[in-house]
Amino acid sequence: MSAESDHTVVVGAGLAAAHTVQALREGGYAGSITLIGDEPVPPYERPPLSKEYLQGRKKLAEVFVHDAGWYAERGIDARWGTRAEGIDRDARTVRLATGEGVPYTRLVLATGAVPRTLDVPGASLPGVHTLRRIGDADVLRAAFDTGGRLAIVGAGWIGLEVASSARQAGLEVTVVAPNAVPLEAALGPDIGRYFAELHRRNGTDLRMNTSVTGILEANGRAAGLATDAGEVWADLVLVAVGAAPDTALAAAAGLEVDNGVVVDARLRTRDPSVLAAGDVANAEHASLGRLRVEHWDNAIRQGKLAAATILADSVPGSAAEAGGGALYDWLPYFFTDQYDVGMEYVGRAGGGADVVVRGDPDSGEFIAFWTEGGRVTAAMNVNIWDVGDVLRGIVGREVPRERLADAGIELEDL
Repeated sequence: MSAESDHTVVVGAGLAAAHTVQALREGGYAGSITLIGDEPVPPYERPPLSKEYLQGRKKLAEVFVHDAGWYAERGIDARWGTRAEGIDRDARTVRLATGEGVPYTRLVLATGAVPRTLDVPGASLPGVHTLRRIGDADVLRAAFDTGGRLAIVGAGWIGLEVASSARQAGLEVTVVAPNAVPLEAALGPDIGRYFAELHRRNGTDLRMNTSVTGILEANGRAAGLATDAGEVWADLVLVAVGAAPDTALAAAAGLEVDNGVVVDARLRTRDPSVLAAGDVANAEHASLGRLRVEHWDNAIRQGKLAAATILADSVPGSAAEAGGGALYDWLPYFFTDQYDVGMEYVGRAGGGADVVVRGDPDSGEFIAFWTEGGRVTAAMNVNIWDVGDVLRGIVGREVPRERLADAGIELEDL
C-alpha cells in the first residue's frame, strides 16, 4: 500500500477529478486525498446541462458522479465551494482563497475550461448567459418555463443542443453563427448541412454566415443581437462560442502552458509531482500527436489515467506499477442528442478529410466515415446503435471508399 504520508491534491472538482479520486481509492492508494472545487456541489456530469437536465428530465441528484457521502466514506477531504488561488511548487502547497495552505506530494490539475465570451458592445449586460455550470442551466430552465424568444450565438455542440432543448420547450429560437454550416470545423460541410436541415426542420431560425456586432438593450437588459445582417430581438441571449482551458493556476505556477497545461502521455507535467487531466490537459497522444479534448469520455479516461500514473509510482505491487503506468492512447469519442437524432463519433478527422456516407441521411439513420489517404480517421453513427466498438475498430484501417459506402457489406467485414 502507499505510504500514509502521501497526500494527493486534486484541484477542480469536475468529471476528471471525480474519476481520479475514485480510481486512486479503488487502486489501493492509502494516502490522504483532498479534492478542491469552487462550485458548492460535488462533481457532476456536464452533458445533461444542455440536454436532460435542461429539459427537466433529470434531477440534480442524477447528474452527480457520486453523492457527497461517497467521498466522506472513502476518506476524501472534499472542499466544495473553495477556490484554489495559487501553487507553491517549491513548498508543494496549494494556497486556498481562505489563506490556508494544503500540502501535496502529488497534485492533479483538473481545472477544466471556461466559456469564451463576446467582445462586442453590451456583452456584459444582464440577460447574456453562457452554459458551463449547474447554475447556468438553472437560469435557462427558469426561462424555458416562461417561454419567449432565445437568441443563441454559436452553432457548435452546446449551441445546437440548447437550441434543440429550447425548441422542444416551445421557445422561439434563433441561432447566429459566422460559419457556412453548423459544426463545420468538427464534422465538415457535408455533415454540417445535415444538422442545419435538422434544426430548420424543427423550427429553429438558423442564420449562418452572420456575425454578431453587439447586444441589443432594453430596460437595462439584453434584448437580442445586433448582427451584420440585421437585428434579432430576444428575451434571453446565450453565448455558445466555445471554451478555453482554465490554465491560470498552472501559468502562475510556472508550468508550461500552450492551449492547456502541457503534459506527456502519462499526463505528467515537467514537474514530476504535478499532473493535469481532462479539458485543461494538452496531452501527448501515443499515436495522434498532441491533443486537448473537451469531451465527457476523455475526462473520465484521463481521470483514471492520472490515477494510474500516481499508483504506478506510489503503490508497490499494484497493477499500474506492474504495467509501468498506462498511456494516453484511446481514440477521441463524443456524442450528441438533438431532437430525434442521437449521434456518436469516434476518431479524429483532419480538415482535408473526405466524407463517405453509408445509408440515406433522409431516413434519419446512417453512418459516416472520414478518410485521408485511403485510411479511415473517424466514424459516426446516427440513430444506429450498438456499433460503436465496431466503428472504433475500423478507424485506422485502409478501406476502399466503395466498401465503406456499401450497406450490403457488414460493418464487421470492412
